Amino acid sequence: MKRLAILLALIIVALAGGVVASQRSAAAMSAAADKWVASLSADQRAKAVFPFDSDERLRWHYIPNEMFERKGLTIKEMSEPQRTLAHDLLKTGLSARGYLTATSIMELEKVLRAIEGGQRMARDHEAYLLTVFGTPGDKQAWGWRFEGHHLSVRFDVVGAKTTASSPAFFGANPAEVRDGPQKGTRVLGAEEDAARALMDSLDASQRTAAIVPGDAPGDMLTTNKGNVDPLSPIGIKTSALTKPQRDKLMELIDVYVGLMAPDIAAERMERLKKAGLDNVAFAWAGETEKGKKHYYRLQGPTFLVEYDNTQNDGNHIHSVWRDFNGDFGRDLLREHLKSVPH
Repeated sequence: MKRLAILLALIIVALAGGVVASQRSAAAMSAAADKWVASLSADQRAKAVFPFDSDERLRWHYIPNEMFERKGLTIKEMSEPQRTLAHDLLKTGLSARGYLTATSIMELEKVLRAIEGGQRMARDHEAYLLTVFGTPGDKQAWGWRFEGHHLSVRFDVVGAKTTASSPAFFGANPAEVRDGPQKGTRVLGAEEDAARALMDSLDASQRTAAIVPGDAPGDMLTTNKGNVDPLSPIGIKTSALTKPQRDKLMELIDVYVGLMAPDIAAERMERLKKAGLDNVAFAWAGETEKGKKHYYRLQGPTFLVEYDNTQNDGNHIHSVWRDFNGDFGRDLLREHLKSVPH
């Protein structure tokens, strides 16, 4: 009985710790967003703050601003203290690695500007926009988005404690910088290397199951769709992998999950495991030789990861995490509406 009581106490503490962690992340976002909004002038606020139920909250893309009109306040339009507050908010949603990845993607605009000589587009590393939806700290729901070329992250906070974090897009052009001071830089190198490590571990029959015939698609199949359903069930399932191979699959999943703040990442992983790891499938399309055009995807009952490296002759990456029921906090909002009188 004593052991049982101790075990129950430990379970209760663990559960309470999870709730506290979730509330802590939501509280950190609320505090950081509130400080940033409070620093804005009336004109800036009119550009940066929208109602939570605005259609703008559901708009997103990963192409340059010249090709897709975005609303919000650009880094360029902020004062230095406001920029610091904006980055403080970005840090509340991302892990240290995620934040470094995001800011490195922004810095790649300088590389593109040098490559293109300013002939195509502005390629401005300060043209990323921060937008807030609703009132930070609202006990019903509020959210925020940070977006620009090759970077789109959003967080929707529901009931003041639960946080949704998809769609989450990270891209890199060039995927590998081949000239200049940053030569050798691979901002999304982990996304490619972890997938190749899994591919290299497969035997001949497993590779036949994993590799889809034909060329790699020219982009992610889901592009910037507002709502996605599961794609065709192709590839090799986790249930067909050995223990070391399953570990490599989990390392690949963690590359994406680990971009988020620790408690948000833990919640993502918990949902994934609850739905069943054996039902997660890995599929590869295109050539397997490094430096050639390729595509892969991870798909489980609740989530989809798409990675595409085909543009610019296989040196331009697009990658995204989607939740079939949870994009833009849809699942959290449904549950909240059921449980709280309105």
